[in-house]
Amino acid sequence: MNPRAHAGSPPLDGLLLPVPGALQGRYPQRPLASGDAVDRMLRRMTAALPEAFGRRRRARFVAAVRHARTQAPPFGCAAFDTWIRTVRAGVGRDGLTDDALAPAMAAATIACHHVLGLDPFDTQIITARVMLDARLAEMATGEGKTVAALLAAASAAMAGIPVHLMTANDYLAARDAAELAPVYAALGLRVACLDTDASPQARRDAYRADVTYGTAREFIFDYLRDRLAGVGVGSGLRGRLRVHAAVPGAAPGAATSGPVMRGLCLALIDEADSVLIDEARTPFVLARAEHDPGQIEACRRALKIAGRLTRDFDFTTQSATRSAELTDLGRQRADLEAAGLPGIWRHRRQREALLETALSALHLYRRDVDYVVRAGKVEIVDVNTGRIADGRVWSHGLHTLIELKEGCAPSPGQRTAAQLSFQRFFPRYLRLGGMSGTLTEAAGELASTYGLRVERVPLRRASRRVDLGTRVYTDPRSRWRAVIASIRAQTGRGRPVLVGTDSIADSMALSRRLHRLRVAHQVLTAHQSAEEAQAVAGAGRAGTVTIATNMAGRGTDIKLDDTARAAGGLHVICCQQNASGRIDRQLWGRAARQGDPGSHETLLCLSQGLLGSRLPPQLRLWVSRMAAPRAPLPDALARMLVAGVRSTEEARHRAQRMAMMRADAQLADSLSFSTEFE
Repeated sequence: MNPRAHAGSPPLDGLLLPVPGALQGRYPQRPLASGDAVDRMLRRMTAALPEAFGRRRRARFVAAVRHARTQAPPFGCAAFDTWIRTVRAGVGRDGLTDDALAPAMAAATIACHHVLGLDPFDTQIITARVMLDARLAEMATGEGKTVAALLAAASAAMAGIPVHLMTANDYLAARDAAELAPVYAALGLRVACLDTDASPQARRDAYRADVTYGTAREFIFDYLRDRLAGVGVGSGLRGRLRVHAAVPGAAPGAATSGPVMRGLCLALIDEADSVLIDEARTPFVLARAEHDPGQIEACRRALKIAGRLTRDFDFTTQSATRSAELTDLGRQRADLEAAGLPGIWRHRRQREALLETALSALHLYRRDVDYVVRAGKVEIVDVNTGRIADGRVWSHGLHTLIELKEGCAPSPGQRTAAQLSFQRFFPRYLRLGGMSGTLTEAAGELASTYGLRVERVPLRRASRRVDLGTRVYTDPRSRWRAVIASIRAQTGRGRPVLVGTDSIADSMALSRRLHRLRVAHQVLTAHQSAEEAQAVAGAGRAGTVTIATNMAGRGTDIKLDDTARAAGGLHVICCQQNASGRIDRQLWGRAARQGDPGSHETLLCLSQGLLGSRLPPQLRLWVSRMAAPRAPLPDALARMLVAGVRSTEEARHRAQRMAMMRADAQLADSLSFSTEFE
């Protein structure tokens, strides 16, 4: 296998199936690409080239699937089971070619029709085929990505490929695995879901299924655990021998020890831009609990000292990087405060780093924005999804400092055992595909980092979504007043309204205003659950008002009732300025799905969100003086400010991702297993 090949290239031109076995070992994975600047530039340029005859090829494949359906025996009879075995043998023998895949996907569509009562659309078949081509499909929100993922996963699993299907959150993974299990069973396949609290053996059993559902973080942490255990660290002979040695005499599929996973064969990623771009700024660290009373006491003292320091005199803060820095005066005060103290306080660099982290905890991390406190525990809110990031903790003492700040019992400290970024994890899959409604803006970065090309799937029906524009107000009160006026106007017409906010604090602030005005509504915060999904599913009823943090409820379809559809469909109010236009489009995409009517507007505040934290104070003051009281800024000025801040923020995030990828590579080079792993 070419060591410079990347995840977007079908292995050996698609002839060699990505399966565990004699050719690729018990734990197959792709050697990591060199990732040099020239290689990344060539991938980015290649991604921009149009695909010759792409649409005609997809149309021919859809026609072949439809034809194969007419050749299938009646569902449920013995002849159908015999036909399924023939189809599986064919795709297992010939690989993921159009001719072999057409009957396999036809079988999956038949099972969908008879088990779920759904007949997959042509666009869902196209999306499934694009993903199996090791590409990313841009499929508009509401076009049926769950079924498209099912078609792709079932077709690949029929070829004997272990499939990892990654969804937006744990609830959706469990829901889809349970609801779609009968479809897979009709094709002779077994499906499983990764449970966060599952034992190693239970996780091992889940990976023995034909299709394994879970979140990306579950897969990367299991991979890190396998690496830490010394297994699965390469597809070469040495790595294969170690995997076999870990389970002496065990037959494939019957292991009770050794690696949890079966290698990295095929991954299909839902909401691929969120995973591969938005979440890729955070390294995934496998840590071990390490109780250190001395460290906790040092954090306690650091908070007390930090609380006595004065902003702009003793320290400065950078909201963009969430960092604090002591001034010369602050360093002198720190020296005085630390005089005579033991341990870390004797070392200037260490005590200054701890004090700067304590200052960040006090001044830059906000309750109900960056984290919530539940049952006496600090739980991080994922900035990309607005949901609780279960099991995630901040490093370098920050989590302990915030726990102490909030009066919570400090949890044990964490010592890093292994670390990996998505940029270095996903290219190790022998085949990688995914889908999302918002990929085009990030096509260049997706190509240069992961070697993945984006292919747009046409809408099943023409969009009827209406853009009512962006308005920027100078103060929060004027913005909330405009939001409430819009809610009343739209619900007065019988339309449902969905309001997307930046944070739990903003959601609750709007909720309090609506309560005072006796406007019925529901609030969805950071905790994704079955109840939240049910609330989102009902958000399309006439006159319903739903407030959601970021993309709470994502992955659940909002179905309009007849009254709401006749009144103009769902109206979305975006009260968050996202760092990327892709995230705006994800929120807007909740309205006007599959040809339904709908509209969206964006209402922002000059003193809050990215505008408040990224615009220079002098510029904000000048702009505020230009605006009329309670009125929005002129449209042209509003567009210029929003676009400027967004461009700067996107560039900063790209730089963070590149810096983390370089740091991750340097860390891998320094670890003892890096030579074998690479």
